[in-house]
Amino acid sequence: MGMTMTQKILAAHAGLENVTAGQLIKARLDMVLGNDITTPVAVNEFKKAGFTEVFDKDKVAIVLDHFVPNKDIKAAEQSKTCREFACAHCISHFYDVGKMGIEHALLPEQGIVTAGDCVIGADSHTCTYGALGAFSTGVGSTDMAAGMATGECWFKVPSAIRFELKGKLPGGCSGKDVILTIIGMIGVDGALYKSMEFTGDGVASLSMDDRFTICNMAIEAGAKNGIFPVDDTAVDYIASVNSRLSGNKTGDYAVYEADTDAEYEKTIDIDLSAIVPTVACPHLPSNTRPASELKDIRIDQVVIGSCTNGRISDMKAAYDILNGKQVADGVRCIIIPATMKVLRECVERGWYTAFIDAGAVVSTPTCGPCLGGYLGILAAGERCVATTNRNFVGRMGHVDSEVYLASPAIAAASAITGYITAP
Repeated sequence: MGMTMTQKILAAHAGLENVTAGQLIKARLDMVLGNDITTPVAVNEFKKAGFTEVFDKDKVAIVLDHFVPNKDIKAAEQSKTCREFACAHCISHFYDVGKMGIEHALLPEQGIVTAGDCVIGADSHTCTYGALGAFSTGVGSTDMAAGMATGECWFKVPSAIRFELKGKLPGGCSGKDVILTIIGMIGVDGALYKSMEFTGDGVASLSMDDRFTICNMAIEAGAKNGIFPVDDTAVDYIASVNSRLSGNKTGDYAVYEADTDAEYEKTIDIDLSAIVPTVACPHLPSNTRPASELKDIRIDQVVIGSCTNGRISDMKAAYDILNGKQVADGVRCIIIPATMKVLRECVERGWYTAFIDAGAVVSTPTCGPCLGGYLGILAAGERCVATTNRNFVGRMGHVDSEVYLASPAIAAASAITGYITAP
């Protein structure tokens, strides 16, 4: 029996000719990632286990992005621990204030992850990098500590669900609408510990940003990872990053393709042309409805950003709607570019001026409001339309607040009307 794309990457990194679903393997890692919340825990475990050196200073990335610039003393202490560890071990990929971004937007942008890689990160949305044709998955801080020391990680090889994409998205829709539609179909445990492999003619019509968004939220369906084929769009993206960075790691990548006889638990057909602007209502990403059915829901806040939707195309979607308009009275509109590169490009294009003129506020890159950290906490009874990835009870503040997940276009349109609005 043949192997899926994910299984081929894992087999190669385990030094095996073949692997099968359910098999336990130890695989070599190309990158180990941590952030300002999870790295301090990993550092403690690293020291407790008696480790004194990282396996490769160029294959560990530490990104301070959740509570940075630091929001309080505890956040400052967490960042200090990360800084000291990065300095002591000469970590090449350390990103602090002024250079940082939201980790899952930053690493692809900086050429730190690429096609064919095997990546773990102490953050559940590490599955984002499957958009590049990598195997990437979230792990706990203990696994991060072991990975930093040994360069290896144990995995149970996942089975796979194939999502056969057909057609093209209609105007006003994006990758966020695709993944919310899929999660609404299969549920938050519909792909539990499985690989979500996206194939079909429709893949070619999706931008890299669409793919990053889709893979980012694979975990919201319970998946071990999400992954796209390395087609011309992916190769062009890798080449553009490599060119901009003057020969960084992205010049060296591997392409793995699923065998024609690869075994999938099932195949789900997705007609992209039938996708509509979609919103996940409280309190699960699977509680989805068309935005057009929610037009009577009044909102208090809009957040546009996060590792899911803070890239330049997301900023453009917001700009195209907000430019020349006004945020509704009583609505707080918060816009957060995912990286300093995205921020700079927004400034150079004049989009920050448009955002400010519209009545929005803008920030340096941070995860802040997504996890109820800071810069947009909700009070009891308040509602927020957010381009983030989770809307659990109390996710963005008070347990009696509500978060509606949506695309940047829906979020921006809702900011103007004060109600959930399809673009």
